[in-house]
Amino acid sequence: MKQKHIFWPVTLTIILIILTIFGMILYFQKWEQNSLNVSNETAQLVKEQPSDTEQDLTTIIHETQKFVVQIEAEGKYGQTTGSGFIYNNKGDVITNAHVVEGADSIFVKTSDARTYPGALIGVGSNQDIAVIRVPQLVNRNPLPINPTFEADLGDEIIAVGSPFGFQNTVTLGIISGKNRTFSVNGYEYEDVYQISASVSQGNSGGPLIHVPTGKIIGINSAGTQNGSIGFSIPIQQVYDLVKMWSDRADNRELDFDGYTSLYENIDPNQLKQDAQYIVNYFYESLQMRDYFNAYALLGSQWQTHTTYQQFRENYVHLTNITVRNIEAKLMENNRVEISLNADYDLRKQDQTFVTEHYQIKMTVGYENDQLKILDSSQKLLSTTVHEPPEQDNEDHNE
Repeated sequence: MKQKHIFWPVTLTIILIILTIFGMILYFQKWEQNSLNVSNETAQLVKEQPSDTEQDLTTIIHETQKFVVQIEAEGKYGQTTGSGFIYNNKGDVITNAHVVEGADSIFVKTSDARTYPGALIGVGSNQDIAVIRVPQLVNRNPLPINPTFEADLGDEIIAVGSPFGFQNTVTLGIISGKNRTFSVNGYEYEDVYQISASVSQGNSGGPLIHVPTGKIIGINSAGTQNGSIGFSIPIQQVYDLVKMWSDRADNRELDFDGYTSLYENIDPNQLKQDAQYIVNYFYESLQMRDYFNAYALLGSQWQTHTTYQQFRENYVHLTNITVRNIEAKLMENNRVEISLNADYDLRKQDQTFVTEHYQIKMTVGYENDQLKILDSSQKLLSTTVHEPPEQDNEDHNE
């Protein structure tokens, strides 16, 4: 009798333990399944993100301009001006064949107003494509190229070049046509892009940039007489060819001296224009917080007395820069005095927002045959204090 009373409690206890264990197994199986589902959803989201992330338009333009050059070629038929862009770390520049056709000397002018001689390492006979090597441009990290890109109608693009000698001019547009085929001056254009951005004299050879990715997808090469339509050679058509020219080129067999009549005599008007350009480029770099690029535009004496860190500290606190009333005055020894007004927006340590209005004078001149900002002085004219922005009522309620 006593054993019978003991048997049933023990049996019930065992059954309860088994049921509890079974229930816990089911619970953890369900929890693990839910956790795996959440993980899979996260993986799916990452997978759906495009590999080429969109970039800010202003950043794309600024970064592109660093690698676009103005090309000046001179031969028995006169002088030709065009554009090109650095495409590898060997100092090679892609441009159009008609820009350098018959040239005895070739010079390239970079975005920081430096001028270097170049040597032709490849030129097409039927295709309007050429490559120039400039040793001073070695080991620059150029913009990425998409050699397999297939454009769609309506794709947003940027065309960069030097139309009519105005260096680093930017034109926005779209791919307005595809597979256009025609002939111009002995060059065959097959299946090229038609773009709404104009391609004028001096634009030829500049890069066509795909806005969503910031990558080079073409070479701007031709345009209609009224400038309303441009045509760009897809980079995929010529990428293997230009790479072959670059791989086969041997600097020991190239002549980088050329005929230097282009720069024996400095044109005063061109000097003033270049001086204004380099000052504008300086402030554009500051606005983009590209302090290293801005610092590189300074003369050696300025850099000797001001380290990069000190230079950066002078501008890093600024939130916006507005430049107005730029004037250029020619001085002795091929120097130019640039006068301008600049408004610096900044936030003080007490969190107040102010605009400081300056009158600035800069001296631009040649140093080692390169144009530099040699010195600068500024005078604070006035300061405008701005009221802090009012917060929304919802912020106060929170």
